[in-house]
Amino acid sequence: MAWFKRNTKGISTSTNEKKEAPDGVWNKCPNCKKALHYTEQAENKHVCMYCNYHLRIGSKEYFEILFDNNAFVELFPNLTSGDPLSFVDTKSYKDRIVESTKKTGLKDAIRAAHGQIDQQDLVVACMDFNFIGGSMGSVVGEKIARSVDYCIEHKIPFLMISKSGGARMMEAAFSLMQMAKTSAKLALLAKAKIPYISLLTDPTTGGVTASYAMLGDVNIAEPGALIGFAGPRVIKETIKKDLPKGFQTSEFVLEHGFLDFIVDRRELKKKLSSFIHMMNN
Repeated sequence: MAWFKRNTKGISTSTNEKKEAPDGVWNKCPNCKKALHYTEQAENKHVCMYCNYHLRIGSKEYFEILFDNNAFVELFPNLTSGDPLSFVDTKSYKDRIVESTKKTGLKDAIRAAHGQIDQQDLVVACMDFNFIGGSMGSVVGEKIARSVDYCIEHKIPFLMISKSGGARMMEAAFSLMQMAKTSAKLALLAKAKIPYISLLTDPTTGGVTASYAMLGDVNIAEPGALIGFAGPRVIKETIKKDLPKGFQTSEFVLEHGFLDFIVDRRELKKKLSSFIHMMNN
């Protein structure tokens, strides 16, 4: 068994000879803490294969999951935020936008696209949490409004995928105005009898929950998503009481009648296709 034994103790590898895994190849599940390979994650729709935890993903991944052959036309891609208040906190709002754009490759916290799902036309507007916490600013409201107009003009169903920390404080009242603006546009969509499906993902909070995220003809959510207006800590400090177990999870919200159902991301395309087919006939 000499071949099995280490004859020299204290073997070490010099720093310049060590090899590290490239960034982005491995990830760790936030729930069960097990290592996940990116290729396996993508094949499993970014759901942990060990505990079924739904990892946070952005518009790029949702478009890959939903659109046939990942083929789509992006709508209104060049809209960018202004700085109406010349806002400055730890840094200026303009600098924060430039920094977020470089970091994420996105123009703002939402992308809209027209494609097909099982050969049925669909417009999808999807929020990206990595861009300033998915906050709702004037660009988010404008893209949703223009997407609704596009759906009305072309008679196409609309899917909104929400993932947001709420209104963007750097735009103050300009951000809050988007709640009324998007709600009014969705009323026009309903008047035109065009289906609107709202998908709430982790997290969906603040003014987004108080407006377009909860106005769907069908409101659905991913398992375990945080859904609420104010955060649990703020509510607990306000009412001075402990909150129920699972408070503000999608399961809790479903139990209390604010959702129609919860859908596993691996079944999302199939479910949406069935709904679109049913609503169009």
